Amino acid sequence: MPPLPGRPVDAVTADRLNAARWDALADVHAAGTGRFYDTDALVRGESPLWDCERAALARVLPDGVAGIDLLHLQCHLAGDAIHFAREGARVTALDRSQRALAHAARRAAACGVDVRFVAADAAAPPAELDASFDLVWATIGITGWATDLRAWFAAVARMLRPGGRLVLIDVHPVYGMLGGLDPLLLDFPHGGGTVLAFDEPGSYDDPDADVAATDAACVAWSVGEHVEAAIAAGLVVEHLAEDTETEHDPRGLLEPEADGRCRARLHPGAPPLPLLMTLLARRPAA
Repeated sequence: MPPLPGRPVDAVTADRLNAARWDALADVHAAGTGRFYDTDALVRGESPLWDCERAALARVLPDGVAGIDLLHLQCHLAGDAIHFAREGARVTALDRSQRALAHAARRAAACGVDVRFVAADAAAPPAELDASFDLVWATIGITGWATDLRAWFAAVARMLRPGGRLVLIDVHPVYGMLGGLDPLLLDFPHGGGTVLAFDEPGSYDDPDADVAATDAACVAWSVGEHVEAAIAAGLVVEHLAEDTETEHDPRGLLEPEADGRCRARLHPGAPPLPLLMTLLARRPAA
């Protein structure tokens, strides 16, 4: 078997590479010319939530988010945070990239909503956020950047109030292994916390975008490792789902099928592989 195209790096190197990458991506995504960051649509009041996100939200908060304290974790340009603020939540949005938060603040102002922005590492948030939130919202493109998954879940548990919920939706580890389907290429491990750096021109939002920093370091975590880390943090896992179809392809590898849904198949007619995973967890009441 040929070697993986990614190169192993340590956590310090991964953090350095990813800090530069996400600053550069923030500038590109703020232009709103790709698939996911249409500020004009956000200003018009269009919801940025995917089907799986709406389904998860309905499970944990069937009456909606009005009146709750909500943290949008690893918010990037904070589209979801802005949407939730519009829906009546008291919203904090946290991201490591100061540049992303500056763009996010301008988007929030354009939408006329109040969002508190905090610059911090998701795995090491400031103590002032302890036990502050009824809901931590972390969706699509989250734990693949966490070099210490247990520290990430421990931070979430610390920021939740007793009885508070975590909604984590992310790229499924099986889909993360795929480098391509035709021909089939597996270029990433399934789990174990392996950290590999890749030279990735463009962006998941726009493959042709001119991004100033092209190196990114990704971490492989299995579904089981997510569950174990949640339990180790003292959270109660209430729901775990693996979605084989979605209206958007988070990685840009797939063409929608005839019904407009994205599915990953090893060959035409084969059962679809999982694309996304949803983990819902609760901090037990005191």
